[in-house]
Amino acid sequence: MSQTERQLIQAVEQADTPQRLVQAVQALSQAQTQAAIPTLIAVLGYNNPGAALAAVDGLVQLGEVAVTPILQQLDGYNYGARAYATRALAAIADPRALEVLLQAAQFDFAPSVRRAACKGLGMLNWQQLAPEALLAAQTEAYQALLTIAQDPDWAIRYAAVVGLQALALKSGSEIRTPIAQQLETLLNTEQDLSVRSRIQLASQQLHPPTVRA
Repeated sequence: MSQTERQLIQAVEQADTPQRLVQAVQALSQAQTQAAIPTLIAVLGYNNPGAALAAVDGLVQLGEVAVTPILQQLDGYNYGARAYATRALAAIADPRALEVLLQAAQFDFAPSVRRAACKGLGMLNWQQLAPEALLAAQTEAYQALLTIAQDPDWAIRYAAVVGLQALALKSGSEIRTPIAQQLETLLNTEQDLSVRSRIQLASQQLHPPTVRA
């Protein structure tokens, strides 16, 4: 670890006001150094949303090298930290996070974690998977999101629709076609206006209007 990296990390650890903490985390994130990863992950659990968001940005900028440490250090007790970590995993979109996102989307007790995981399931970079594993993985994500799209919480249903749309747009016809069909079914049963509007938007993306000459 270089002296500069050590100083940036110490600035985070020694910050004595919320604003100084945010500034220190921003500076550490901007350095884009792997040495920052443990500190940035720790910041996700601080009671400082500004600092946590800056840490998420830093982890996302670091990309795939941050995935394994995030997965290894997911906080089972602090749901806020889990929510921010899930947001980072969703934005990095590495398919190694698939199982964690599936579990979080379906079973986490914190709605914020579930919403982030639902969106993340649709955003994964599926092309990084081996071809023989692709369809099974996408099918698992699709089936989970379809079940979640009937959750009692309207905000979680909304997130599931966002995830379904993103998944469809990144998938072949084997997944995209049934998602498009299920969205039509969901539209017939959904009562919440916000969710209905989101389903309609997703359907339009999957079924663009025909332009006549």
